[in-house]
Amino acid sequence: MRRRNLIHLVLLCVVLGTPFLSSAQLDPEYRRLIQLGYNQPLEGKGPIAGYGFFYYNQPRCYATNLTLRVVVAPVYLDTELGFQGLLGPHTDLAIGAAGGGFADSYSEIRGGKYLQEESFLGHGGGLSLSVYHRINPNQQVPLSLIARASGGVSFYEEDTDTDPAFVLPDDRRVLRVRTGLRLGGEEPSLTEPLAMEVSVWEESQFRSEAGAYGFNADRSVEGTSHLFWARALLKYTFENEHLFSFTSIAGTSIDADRFSAYRLGGVLPFASEFPLNLPGYYYQEISAERFVHFDGQYSFPLTHKRNLRLSFYGGAACVDYLDGLEQRGSWHSGLGGGLSFISHRGAWMATVLYSHGFNAIREDTHGANQIGLIFQWDLEAKKRGKSRFFTPDVNPYRSRGGERLFR
Repeated sequence: MRRRNLIHLVLLCVVLGTPFLSSAQLDPEYRRLIQLGYNQPLEGKGPIAGYGFFYYNQPRCYATNLTLRVVVAPVYLDTELGFQGLLGPHTDLAIGAAGGGFADSYSEIRGGKYLQEESFLGHGGGLSLSVYHRINPNQQVPLSLIARASGGVSFYEEDTDTDPAFVLPDDRRVLRVRTGLRLGGEEPSLTEPLAMEVSVWEESQFRSEAGAYGFNADRSVEGTSHLFWARALLKYTFENEHLFSFTSIAGTSIDADRFSAYRLGGVLPFASEFPLNLPGYYYQEISAERFVHFDGQYSFPLTHKRNLRLSFYGGAACVDYLDGLEQRGSWHSGLGGGLSFISHRGAWMATVLYSHGFNAIREDTHGANQIGLIFQWDLEAKKRGKSRFFTPDVNPYRSRGGERLFR
C-alpha cells in the first residue's frame, strides 16, 4: 500500500505526455514558467490525470546563436540546445535529450472503465535531432518546415494492481521521424492573449520489438505506425479583455496500436503539444485510429479590476475507435466552466473548473462529471511589465519562430 501511494504521488507530478518535447521552433523568449494541472472525476475511478513542471528557456545562452530549453518535472527531464542559423540564415538545428520515470506508462480504459489489472508502468529516455527552417523570412506570419528524428528506449514493469497473468510488452527501442509545416504558432503559456496557427504533420514510428502481449496474446505492438494530422487554431482577446479561442484537429493513422493511437479526454492544456481535450472524460479515455476534434473557450472579466474571470468551454469529437477499444456511438462531447483569479501584475493565475461529459460511459449509463485545477506562475511577468492577465497592447504576440504575428 505504501509503495502504491508513492507511485501515485509521483505520477501525479510527472509531465504526462511531455508537453514541450516536440516544440515546433526555437523559442525566442526568455521564460521561467511553473505549470500545474489536475483533473478529478466525480464518478468512477480514472487514471492519474495531472502534471507539474518548470519550463525554462534561455536564448543567447553562452553565445548569441544558442538557445537552451529545459523542462523539469519530478523524475523526468526534457532538454534541447538550439543553434540558430547553423544550417543557413533561416535554418536552425537543435539536439535534445529527454527521459525519466513513468513517462511511458500505459492506462487501459475500455467502455468507460479504468482497468488497472491491464495497466502497467513504463520508463525510458532518448535523444533527438531537429531542423527548423523558416520558409518566408520576409513575411509577418511565419511559415516553417520542421523535421525531427528521435530515438529512445522504453522499459516496462508491473504496477501494484497489474494482473500477474497479464504479460507485459517487451522492452524496446523506438525511432520516431516527424515532419510538419506550420503557419503561425502558439506560445507555451496560458496568459498570452493572441495566437493563430494552421499546420499539417506526419509522424512515423519504428519499434524494434513488435509482437503480442496481454492475456493470451490478445493484443499486439505494431512494428511500424504512421500518423497524419492537421490543426487550425485561433485565439483572440478584445480590448475589453473578452477572450475567444477555437481549435480544430483532424487525424488518421496506418497500423496504429495502443502506444501510437490518438487518445482523447480530460481538460489539461499542457498534457501534450496537441491536446485533445474532452470535458468530463477521464484523461485519455478514448483511443482512436481516426478522429475529428473541436474545442473552444469564451472568457471575460467579472470585476472592474479584471482579476477575476469566468470561462465557458466545450469540446466534441467524432472518432473511429482503435480495434478492441470500441464503444457504442462515435460522437463524444462535453461542456464546462471555470473561475480564474489572476494576480495584479499577471505573475500567477489559478483556475478551478467543472465539466460534464455527455457521452462518457459510467456504470452502463451516459454522463460523467469532473472537477479540476489549473495553475501557472510566470516568474518573468514583472520584468515584461504585464499589468493584468490579458494585455494585447502591452506585449504583442510572438510566434515560436520569433516573428510578430500581431502588432
